Amino acid sequence: MLVAGVDSSTQSCKVVLCDADDGTVVGQGHAPHPSVTEADPEAWWSALQKAGDGLLERAAAVGVAGQQHGMVALDDDGEVIRPALLWNDLRSAGAAAELVAEFGGPAWWAANTGSVPAASFTVTKLRWLAEHEPANAARVSAVLLPHDWLTWRLLGGMGRLGAGVEPVTDRGDASGTGYFSPAAGTWLPDLAAAALGHAVTLPRVAAPGEVVGQTGWGAALSAGTGDNMGAALGLGLRTGDVAVSIGTSGTAFAVSKVPADDPSGAVAGFADATGRFLPLVCTINAGLVLSATASLLGTDLAGLSALALAAEPGAGGITLLPYLDGERTPDRPNATGVLRGLTTQNATRENLARAAVEALLASLADAADRIAAACGTEPSSGRVLLIGGGAKSPAVREAAPGIFFSPVIVPEAEEYVALGAARQAAWALAGTPEPPPWPPRSTETYTGAEQPQIRERHAALRDDTVTWDERTSS
Repeated sequence: MLVAGVDSSTQSCKVVLCDADDGTVVGQGHAPHPSVTEADPEAWWSALQKAGDGLLERAAAVGVAGQQHGMVALDDDGEVIRPALLWNDLRSAGAAAELVAEFGGPAWWAANTGSVPAASFTVTKLRWLAEHEPANAARVSAVLLPHDWLTWRLLGGMGRLGAGVEPVTDRGDASGTGYFSPAAGTWLPDLAAAALGHAVTLPRVAAPGEVVGQTGWGAALSAGTGDNMGAALGLGLRTGDVAVSIGTSGTAFAVSKVPADDPSGAVAGFADATGRFLPLVCTINAGLVLSATASLLGTDLAGLSALALAAEPGAGGITLLPYLDGERTPDRPNATGVLRGLTTQNATRENLARAAVEALLASLADAADRIAAACGTEPSSGRVLLIGGGAKSPAVREAAPGIFFSPVIVPEAEEYVALGAARQAAWALAGTPEPPPWPPRSTETYTGAEQPQIRERHAALRDDTVTWDERTSS
């Protein structure tokens, strides 16, 4: 029996078709998304049709994992009111600060929602809509996340709300909105209403492993989840493991049996897709740091990797602060990149390439350390798994152990978000208490001498630029 998993990410839609018993991939498809920070959800639907052509109709069950936080606002007739604001649209940074102050400060938000909302979170986008597009805000009847909207479409959900198919979500993706309690597993609708200015309909929160309905061709449909929750499920992440994903954004996350509560706001206390929790730290800047540097050096990603490997660790003393597009962790939406230590002696293409690789890894190692500090998850007690498109870079793989101070495991290249969605679909189909125990993928382990000086220089540059970021944002 076959199951399909969908990864509707920021950049593209991927579909994998798997054997329900062991997760063997028997087919896959891909289609691009527009490269924007706000998008017409119909573009996601078109990409899903293209990526799933010849695959979806063969599946007995389907699961959808999608980019977190995006705001899909619907009117009474179920029509999309405006292009969806995506996680990487940071125009709601001011709204985030307003909401945090309005409801008792960071500690209150962390205790009640598991996270202190930054500009990425859906709740801040609702407030931005109310303040900047009040006519659109007044029309909002329901708010969905990107994966919710695609699941709804697969269920045949179009038309007037309340008169047809009920929108549905899961606790994992819901936990990234800013108006959901991961600890209690329930919506906090008053927060959504306060942000937008009036009450709205929110999707029903399905149980892990639940069948929420059928597609038009008769396949069972699971609840779906957020992309990071899908990746954790696809990886078979265990308690104590830390996964570091290098995609458009960078993430570090770990499976936990207890909810996180970090008033600093660095660690998002998400739920996972299995009934547990997924403390996570996200950076805005990740894979695009490599591609931007490659473009600057007149090469491609493979060329950048080759240049970086030709340089010594430490990049000849050059340090890059990789906040090219603002940053979420630390919370600096107005930050830019900073290059320190450049001299006539070290100004080589090789050192600049190496500095970019080390900057990316140091930023993500900071993220992993924040999880350890906030949740007691020590990377050394489990595994550090490196995934995502950026993990394909030989330079990233070779440099990572020295910067993470730990051996680094790189699973074989796989669409782990889509694989996790497929595993959830197989779980729904099986009706078992736990997800099916699919065998782990093959891995490569990388080791190397610790490079504390790289982390120290990165931390010094990060901390020295706080005043500049604050001055330019005022």
